[in-house]
Amino acid sequence: MLPFSSFIFAFFALSSLIVCSHAINSDFSVELIHRDSYKSPLYNPTQTKFQQIINDAHRSINRSNYINQKISLTKTKFESSLTYDDGAYLISYYDGTPPFKVYAFLDSGSNLIWIQCKPCNVCFNQTSPIFNPSKSSSYKNIPCYSSRCKTTEAETFCSKDRDACQYTLGYDLNTNTQGDLILETITLKSTFGSMVSFPKIMIGCGYNNSFYSGKSSGIVGLGTGPLSLIRQLGSFIDERFSYCLVDDTNVNLSSKLNFGDAAKVSGKNVVSTPMVKLVGNQQEEYYYLTLKAVSVGSKRIKYKGFKNKGVNASTHNILIDSGTTVTFVPRHFYHKLESTVKKVVKLERFHDDSGNYNLCYNTTLKKNTSKPPNFPVITAHFSGGDVKLDSKGSFKSLSKEIKCLAIFPQKYDFAIFGNKAQVNYLVGYDLKKNIVSFKPTDCSKY
Repeated sequence: MLPFSSFIFAFFALSSLIVCSHAINSDFSVELIHRDSYKSPLYNPTQTKFQQIINDAHRSINRSNYINQKISLTKTKFESSLTYDDGAYLISYYDGTPPFKVYAFLDSGSNLIWIQCKPCNVCFNQTSPIFNPSKSSSYKNIPCYSSRCKTTEAETFCSKDRDACQYTLGYDLNTNTQGDLILETITLKSTFGSMVSFPKIMIGCGYNNSFYSGKSSGIVGLGTGPLSLIRQLGSFIDERFSYCLVDDTNVNLSSKLNFGDAAKVSGKNVVSTPMVKLVGNQQEEYYYLTLKAVSVGSKRIKYKGFKNKGVNASTHNILIDSGTTVTFVPRHFYHKLESTVKKVVKLERFHDDSGNYNLCYNTTLKKNTSKPPNFPVITAHFSGGDVKLDSKGSFKSLSKEIKCLAIFPQKYDFAIFGNKAQVNYLVGYDLKKNIVSFKPTDCSKY
């Protein structure tokens, strides 16, 4: 038996842990893991930095094509060539009771939270063990005639042999998940080491899954729809979240995802822009903003947006996405942007043999000048304020000597503000006030 003094010490230590855990329930941060980090289930130690950069570009193009067709008002079916890309950042969290560790991609462009579950009929080969719901005491099926058995994103139906709500969700022709919609406890590990649990979160328990890259456990949707993690945590986090993304030249440095009071973006140099809802449009999971212009140095280029019938292009002409690495703008606008950059940057051009980056420079070869290499400040002029892109967010280093414009043209008349452009900003989403806020921050020290 423990001495009385030891018992008292153990009691107060346990009490402190409980109080600490309770205190941060609505005010906490979790680690964001870059897909190429050694902490990631997708980590490939044989892959070079250049290969990672090229793969990032390919994934961004895939994701851009996917998003643009999904939000299109004129198309109803996916093209066979489209590939859903799962994104750039993952989090580790715990499902069930006792807690079972999983890794999932964060997707600010979708709502459903889902993981692979046993018994798997068709499952991709994830690196960590697969969740077994029969071993969780907090697992609960949702009856198929329950009001919960309705979503705005996944298609739901009743199982044939039992009273269980089932779902199916397709991302493209080759990427999908199907299984039971369930209630389960989700536990997040804060950056302070405490565990924060949320009971009765609605998630998809997938028994038939096909995923492009595999290896992770599933997806955590951070969109604006009712099934997203943000909406389900709701008033508990005051419907707020933020993140601070470290420059991906060092993917082993972790970024942060913040909730509740920890997600506040305040102080000097904060710029806020309204989120715009698409009234009557089914693609409510995306975060739309209004971009008025882009400046290269002192040269301002007006942005006119897209021309879809019945849509006011002046109010929601760009979406912000944490899963797309580079920024995309319509081809006609990109040509104006590229032409302006060429007039400002006096360096020898470099041809990117990978074919991904259109405008690259060799920073060691000066052209008709004795001045050191100088790249212009690129500023995004949003409704409500201006966001000056960090130099590492507007130009991508392919190597020590080569820098390329980290903005791509696309055939669609729509723009995507990618995570590269958000580097070294604390980016906050307030779903109650319907605003996105930006604050310049050294995210490596945040």
